[in-house]
Amino acid sequence: MASTAYAAEPPSNAPPRAGVVPPPPPPLASSPLAADLSKLTKPDTREVVDYLKLPPPVKYEELQRESMMSLKPELFEGLRFDFTKPLNQNFQLCHSIFMGNVDVPTQNNQPVKMAMGTYEFGANLVSSKGDMMIGRILTDGRMSARIKYDVNDFVSLKAQMNLASEPGMSHGMLDVDFKGGDWNGQVKLGNNEFYGLNYLQSVTPSLALGGEAFWLGQQRKSGAGFAARHADAAHVATCQVATTGLVSLTYLQKVSEKVSLAADFLWNWNTREANAAFGYDYILRQCRLRGRVDTDGKVAAYLEERVNVGVNFVLSAEIDHWRKDYKFGFGMTVGE
Repeated sequence: MASTAYAAEPPSNAPPRAGVVPPPPPPLASSPLAADLSKLTKPDTREVVDYLKLPPPVKYEELQRESMMSLKPELFEGLRFDFTKPLNQNFQLCHSIFMGNVDVPTQNNQPVKMAMGTYEFGANLVSSKGDMMIGRILTDGRMSARIKYDVNDFVSLKAQMNLASEPGMSHGMLDVDFKGGDWNGQVKLGNNEFYGLNYLQSVTPSLALGGEAFWLGQQRKSGAGFAARHADAAHVATCQVATTGLVSLTYLQKVSEKVSLAADFLWNWNTREANAAFGYDYILRQCRLRGRVDTDGKVAAYLEERVNVGVNFVLSAEIDHWRKDYKFGFGMTVGE
């Protein structure tokens, strides 16, 4: 019987024999060199910013609008009732009753309360384009009016007037707003020879820089200021510095869609006085709660409870621990 013979394996450096398929090489992706190359050739997913098409900034006078909603709620003391009756889609009548105490300023900076009761009648006329006329008249003789008219998409006019029986308490103001693709400007004219202008320019999609200047001819006073605002989906930060000696810093953090936390810092260079405050804004399903605590020892809270459609119950409270001044108010708002 013939024996079966087994051929010995050729050495690893020998050329493959005919009819024998060599093993495939290791995949390129598994090698360290390929991993380094893939990092270098990875596409850049960052968004390219077109600096010629930046978004328009907010108006200069609205730099701190988000933080002020938490830090400066509409506090009052006493009873307040507001009723708004729409006559048609563009015209509304407003009635407001207030009975309570108001603070009268004094030279020694001590709170002096004076009992006061007023009735206010008003009318609102708002067009479908956004033009509006708003007027108010009170039983104590004060009257106020506001007018807004959009000339076109780039220019709008605003006028505000307040008339009072006391001498020197009446004033008027005319604003001309200019709106560009990535900037906002405003020119202001008022009584007592008041002239002012401001400008705000978007530098990046989230950063805007600007400044303002004013001249008060009757008192021979002038001033200038500079401002910066950085805003994104999670926070809003602002900074304002003026030649009058004021430095203002605000910061708002959006914790969620319903919760916001805000803080501000105000420093007066001339008097070497500083003030800081912390506020919150909490929106619940049926109510909205806002509050503030500052370094002057004041603690305030403002609650708006939705009782029904178009009916809100309002509670307001403020405690000044250092001056032992306590304020409490409640009211009702009827009508949207």
